[in-house]
Amino acid sequence: MTKTEQLQIRLSSEQKASIKAQAAQSGEDVSRWVLRRLLPPGALELEHLVEALSSPRTDRPLKLAAIHDFLERQTATDLKIAVGALNLSRLTPFEANYVAAMIETACSNKHVTPPEWLDDILVLPDPWFASNLKSLRLHLLTSSPPPFRRRNLFIDSTLGSRV
Repeated sequence: MTKTEQLQIRLSSEQKASIKAQAAQSGEDVSRWVLRRLLPPGALELEHLVEALSSPRTDRPLKLAAIHDFLERQTATDLKIAVGALNLSRLTPFEANYVAAMIETACSNKHVTPPEWLDDILVLPDPWFASNLKSLRLHLLTSSPPPFRRRNLFIDSTLGSRV
């Protein structure tokens, strides 16, 4: 990414010394250290994945799988940062609920408190089933992970961990 802009902030000499020391301790220059702290690469990557999901939906399953894989490879700390201020407003209600359920599942698996903004996403009014086969509905109703069930999404996650 080409850097063409500059940001100037005012701080005390003690604050500046502290920032310089922390950057040096992590082996980075001040600019790189501050940018990494304020704009973590994981958060930006997740934003790009969500943005891609909001574009034409021809390959939605692949885009959801990419988001799932991203969430699963994060450490607990990185996950908390990446999902902390994520914006799902450009997604359809289905997509927003699906991503929210994936985030809740990843947070649960990594023992991270889910971000509070997830509560602002309205649950789907009608149930959605991953299969149109009526004979599978009971299975989907009972085997869907709790975050998905709470959002009226009924999926099968018994054949692997990808949801």
